[in-house]
Amino acid sequence: MKILQPETYLIGLIAILLIFAILVGRQLLRVRNDEINLIKLEKGGASSSKEASELYELATVQIRKRLYPQAITTLRKALKQLNNEPDEAKAVIENALGFALAAQDDFESAIVHYKNALKSKPDYPVALNNLGFAKQKLLQTDEALKVYQEVLSLDPKNKTARKQVQKIQKLMENQTANSEAKNNKGFN
Repeated sequence: MKILQPETYLIGLIAILLIFAILVGRQLLRVRNDEINLIKLEKGGASSSKEASELYELATVQIRKRLYPQAITTLRKALKQLNNEPDEAKAVIENALGFALAAQDDFESAIVHYKNALKSKPDYPVALNNLGFAKQKLLQTDEALKVYQEVLSLDPKNKTARKQVQKIQKLMENQTANSEAKNNKGFN
């Protein structure tokens, strides 16, 4: 039985459209769930809550919705509401605040909050990766490399850190090669 060329084309087109419909549907469901969660939290008074956990939950939804200024405000409130919470809670909130600030291109302030997160929980690979990213954005590549290498010492399988170390090392090799080429031109 031979499949004709138009039939093959239609089957392929239907498969592609089906995959596309599934991906779009999943994204729509995610966005709708975030909208519902945001509405529930706002109606439930989470923004005026005295509980750091409720404020953090609201801020995470705001971050997913890319409402970074609101998330920054909410996370700052959450930090003020931390009382007898474990150090890990403070680290998570500080890291999220750093992330929201970095999303606003305020990398210097983000670094402060990533460092605060690491004071609360020194072995926090996510905060270390974020710190490395912020340092890269500020063109502090040597420091970023050290941070990513620290991540790899904590978690040797960390894909983000491994990828960034390779990227930075390649960048440094290219810079070295370029400076050597410029030096060699000067001698000719």
